[in-house]
Amino acid sequence: MINAYAAFEAKGPLKPYQYDPGELGAFDIEIDVDHCGICHSDVSMLDNDWGRAQYPMVAGHEIIGRVSKLGSHVSHLVLGDVVGLGWHAGYCESCRMCMGGDHNLCSTAKGTIVGRHGGFADKVRAQAISAVKIPAGVNPATAGPLLCGGITVYNPLVQFNISPQSKVAVIGVGGLGHMAVMFLKAWGCEVTAFSSDPSKTNELKSMGAHHVLNSKDPDALKKAAGSFDLILSTVNVKLDWNAYISTLAPKGRLHFLGAVLEPLDIGVFGLMGQQRTISSSPVGSPRVIADMLKFAALHNIQPIVETYRFEQINEAIEKVRHGSPRFRVVLSR
Repeated sequence: MINAYAAFEAKGPLKPYQYDPGELGAFDIEIDVDHCGICHSDVSMLDNDWGRAQYPMVAGHEIIGRVSKLGSHVSHLVLGDVVGLGWHAGYCESCRMCMGGDHNLCSTAKGTIVGRHGGFADKVRAQAISAVKIPAGVNPATAGPLLCGGITVYNPLVQFNISPQSKVAVIGVGGLGHMAVMFLKAWGCEVTAFSSDPSKTNELKSMGAHHVLNSKDPDALKKAAGSFDLILSTVNVKLDWNAYISTLAPKGRLHFLGAVLEPLDIGVFGLMGQQRTISSSPVGSPRVIADMLKFAALHNIQPIVETYRFEQINEAIEKVRHGSPRFRVVLSR
């Protein structure tokens, strides 16, 4: 039996829950969970904001733990390996996307907490290919958020061949954005953080931002016109997107990483005249996640986290749901 914490209704408290995972599949592994981050996507699923919840639900998709069981056809991992498991727990491995290495774009990819139970538990199961070894130099206690938030901000740097000379801005320097600033600085980019709170300037610069721009100051936005090769938006609220598009350089890109639920109100001429682009992306494939972890180890990139014990899970969930954690929340044993 697996011991977990489950929600039994939308926005309801998590309660102890046991379930039988059944026989281990030939291509699967079982992981003893040591740490698990709490992402805002966990809260969205628990609260059924996206209409995809099935109760009882065991959330948790930023998992760090040790391989405790191996399926009979798993050969690239051994018992005791420290691995990470993110948003996806399995792929078809036969579609065009999987065969091309873009597993995260597999149309039948299995979400770790979509229709199955995740890492708010003592153990979790997944397809072995979806788990990534944690390299030396990456702290397991803080690495969980890299498996979702970290790869989300890292993936576009690879997908769009962002050069070290690029000028890149980040909208929303919170749970996702603070990791974006760290990765961009290590990548070699000139980094600007959009912030509505000038008092955070020194903190944002200590993370790696070269410049901090007051997003509430219309004159500051006008002065930045035509500046950025890439803007990463990590927020999930509606903003004046046309104002941000005006700060893009010719052929610049506004890239959405936060799930904004409202339709985008965007004028085409602001894009057409300078050949600007709007795009978005999900997490990343296991190969890109592995590369990201190696990059994080090389450059000592560590998410800033608040740590709670697993038995404090409801307090921790509330901190993510209604509070302002600095900057991610991780459950640890």
